[in-house]
Amino acid sequence: MLREQFTSELKLAMKAGEKRRVETIRMITAALKDKDIEARGAGKEVSEDDILALLQKLVKSRQESMEIYDKNGRPELAAQEREEIAVIATFLPQQMNDADVAAAIQAAIAETGAASIKDMGKVIAQLKARYAGKMDFGKASGLVKAALAG
Repeated sequence: MLREQFTSELKLAMKAGEKRRVETIRMITAALKDKDIEARGAGKEVSEDDILALLQKLVKSRQESMEIYDKNGRPELAAQEREEIAVIATFLPQQMNDADVAAAIQAAIAETGAASIKDMGKVIAQLKARYAGKMDFGKASGLVKAALAG
């Protein structure tokens, strides 16, 4: 479903003359083709969850670049990264708010019976299975660690 959305959005952006959107969607499709080649070599197929994870990885990469550009006085490059993040975000599902993330973590801890930091992997695996694309797992892992250490 996302693959078709990339194609249709690319066509619309080209017709509308939205240069940054066209470039960003092409970058997404190139990254997806790389992912397809990697998966084919392993005898697998790229799922929707894999595509969502790829999109989140692209956003994170852009955020890191944006911070570096801001620190080094390159506002034009930081603005370009912000525009790319905005385009990529249109393909991601609505992100969970902090309260929902906390509730999901508590539920996952209860369901897995996690009692210590040693069980963190089980909790994160369950969260990834249920909330792929909807949760920032970088932040979530810190919250899980704090909840289990608590």
